[in-house]
Amino acid sequence: MRTIGTFEAKNKLSELLDLVEHGEEVTITRHGREVARLVPPKGAINREAARAAAQGIRDMSKGVTLGDVTIKDLIAEGRR
Repeated sequence: MRTIGTFEAKNKLSELLDLVEHGEEVTITRHGREVARLVPPKGAINREAARAAAQGIRDMSKGVTLGDVTIKDLIAEGRR
C-alpha cells in the first residue's frame, strides 16, 4: 500500500488511478493523518464469465422434462 499526501495526490491523481487500476491501494494523508483510501472496485462484473455461466445453465436444462405434467397443470395447482 502506498501512502501519499493530499498536495501530491492532487498533482498526481492520474498516476494514482493507474496504480489503483492495477490492483494497488493508495492511502491519502493530510498532516500525517489518513483521510482517504483509493482501492480497486470489488466485485467487478466479469461479463464473459457471466455469459459462460448462463450458457452452462441453458445447456444443463436441455432435455430436462416434467414427465407427463404440463406447465398449465403446475400453474393451476399453484392457484388452488
